Amino acid sequence: MQIDHHDLAHEFPEHKDRIHTLKMENKHFANLFDKYHTLNNEIEQAEKNDLPISDEHAETLKKQRLELKDQLYAMLIA
Repeated sequence: MQIDHHDLAHEFPEHKDRIHTLKMENKHFANLFDKYHTLNNEIEQAEKNDLPISDEHAETLKKQRLELKDQLYAMLIA
């Protein structure tokens, strides 16, 4: 199965420097970034290892990841 990488560097390569700066200087951004990274890893591991999770749970995790990504993006472009 092809696993799509959704880490922020792949999602927003044009904002790589800004991501680094905000992680270092903005605790709220850093906290959201860590939550996003943890959730993204959980999703990728489940997909890569074909772990038995329900479709509903997988969808919930992906929606949470999307909400975090939206918040992070809003901070990146602010």
